[in-house]
Amino acid sequence: MRLFAMLIAVVVWFAAPKVEAAGLRFIDIPADAHGPALTGAIWSPCTEPLQEMRLRLATIVATRNCPVAGNRLPLIVMSHGSGGWFGAHRDTAAALADAGFVVAAIDHPGDNVADRSRVDTLSILSDRPTDIRRLTDFMLDVWSEAGRLDRRRIGFFGFSRGAYTGLVIAGGRLDILGIAAVCSEGFVDGICTEIGRGRIPAQQPAADPRFGAAVLADLEFGRTFTLEGLADVKMSIQLWASERGGDGVLPEDNEAIFENLPTQPDYRVVPNSGHFAFIVPCSAEAAKVLPEICGDAGTFDRAAFHEEFNAAVVAFLRKHLVGK
Repeated sequence: MRLFAMLIAVVVWFAAPKVEAAGLRFIDIPADAHGPALTGAIWSPCTEPLQEMRLRLATIVATRNCPVAGNRLPLIVMSHGSGGWFGAHRDTAAALADAGFVVAAIDHPGDNVADRSRVDTLSILSDRPTDIRRLTDFMLDVWSEAGRLDRRRIGFFGFSRGAYTGLVIAGGRLDILGIAAVCSEGFVDGICTEIGRGRIPAQQPAADPRFGAAVLADLEFGRTFTLEGLADVKMSIQLWASERGGDGVLPEDNEAIFENLPTQPDYRVVPNSGHFAFIVPCSAEAAKVLPEICGDAGTFDRAAFHEEFNAAVVAFLRKHLVGK
């Protein structure tokens, strides 16, 4: 079984000139013909002093409902891993906000820490990209501060199944039958049962051309994306891989993506790391309760890694979005 748990974490803070904290506001997107209601948060540039708040047992360092600082701001849309939540990468979101980006993230319905009803179904693989399109539509057309966004500068950040989601948004086409090769590993038994019964979706989700760059970390199902399935991926990609993998993701998943993408990505393998190294560093309290998620092997220092990781993510998205 996959690991499903609430993260109790400490934020790694990054400051930008004239910005003292990331602004944070919560969002609720109503259900529509394309899917159920979505709940999430937005991080944005802010010039007011930072605050500390508690959310879902996590400590968040941000300024709630801070006026958005700046105009023509690039937008980054985030997608969490299977069973995660919109705050799982909040230190990365804060770093991006401090660097002048607006960041939006939601809980994927049926595949989050509070609702796991569809986590092991084929339909979630199609619905996750739809969730991201709906979130992007909301940010560009409905959000009260949409006028501050630059519609030509939209990027993506995703981890694990969220990275899979981003690759589909970028134009990747999953070979669903190829998932059968990983069924013996026991992480997606429900999905494998559906495949065995021939319940294959008639249509796969389409790419979203609004996105110009993506950061993908420890991608799930990477081995099932063939050379042909990635032929239409044109956007700039920064691809991160843990050295040891975990939770159903193997180093081969990311190696397959690196080898099959038509344009070479900015590919980075993190030495001595496991799958969950990309999630926000845990507090000592959380590490005792959630050793599988919070624990790192050997001398690997997740907090130190996140300083480097977040800086590299910011630099990559700034290069490929802000420079446009």
